[in-house]
Amino acid sequence: MNDPRAARTRARLRAALFEACEDRPLGEVSVARVTRLARVSRGTFYLHYEDLPALAVDACAELLREAVDALHASTDPPSVLTELLGSVSARENVYRSLIGPGGGGPLGEALHGQLRERALAERRRRAETPGDEAIASAVAATFTGVLGGRLHGHVPGTDAEVATRIWTMVLALHRSG
Repeated sequence: MNDPRAARTRARLRAALFEACEDRPLGEVSVARVTRLARVSRGTFYLHYEDLPALAVDACAELLREAVDALHASTDPPSVLTELLGSVSARENVYRSLIGPGGGGPLGEALHGQLRERALAERRRRAETPGDEAIASAVAATFTGVLGGRLHGHVPGTDAEVATRIWTMVLALHRSG
């Protein structure tokens, strides 16, 4: 059973991390600053997270998971992707520290795994079995790679332009199988 107090504490820590990273990258933020902003002790912090990168992965993964869910439920996926890219850009100091230019890094790897599983489940639900594993991996790699490239300045364009490119590539990958 989930303890609501622990959930509230984790939510406060996630919010404090984002606040602490508004004006500096994650690497320049301390646990002391985050705990001060969250109004919790260092001991409480370490009850919930091993270190700041673990907190950051948790905070960012939750946002991305919600966006992936919204994307799959949307009738206008590029607009959902545009909103997602805007949200990521607003907190790029955190995301850039966790997703490398090619989509790697702790959050990139976690996101890749979640997206791959989601794409595989969707393909199986629609009985699209040929090449499912390869296509699901390619969809996940495309999304995380473009997101990482965008965060590190390698993918130009507005959020809407990049969202449309991602969606076009993802559709092409799904059709290729």
